[in-house]
Amino acid sequence: MTADDTEIRLVTAEDAGELLTLRRAAFVTEAQLANDPFIPPLTQTLKELRTDLSAPGVITVGMWQKHRLVGSIRVLVEGSKATLGRFAVAPDQQGKGVGTHLLDAVAAFLPDGISEVWIFTARDSVQNIAMYTRRGYEYQHDRTAGDLTYAYLRRFLGRDPGEELEPVDDGAATED
Repeated sequence: MTADDTEIRLVTAEDAGELLTLRRAAFVTEAQLANDPFIPPLTQTLKELRTDLSAPGVITVGMWQKHRLVGSIRVLVEGSKATLGRFAVAPDQQGKGVGTHLLDAVAAFLPDGISEVWIFTARDSVQNIAMYTRRGYEYQHDRTAGDLTYAYLRRFLGRDPGEELEPVDDGAATED
């Protein structure tokens, strides 16, 4: 991957079709892990995705190699907190640094005043959790939604990775 053929920028409604394709390809593995082909990234319609891309408080960042969208992260901004989700990397690009580049770049797209960034993934996604931990995210808690259990990790902006933090117990062990 060279800087000459790579661009990280906001994903717009005009990119919705390509984003939908990327997410469907990327989330098949998660669906297999969960033994559930109906996880939200695989059932979201193009119309729903376009609505999400223009929703207040939602930022979607993508990485393009030439004209191809190879990775994306959806960011939900709530006050001083940003939550990363729907993190997708094209299957043929996994393990090539796309996810790491996106995780490192997302802070530049956040509005001023964001002090903490959260990310979640299926609790059984050991590789995802390891990658997030290497990028300075620290495990905080699990939350169950339906048949899936998600691991939530947090990173404070402006602090050194590895600095000790107290785990957060938000009292929400389940989510309906």
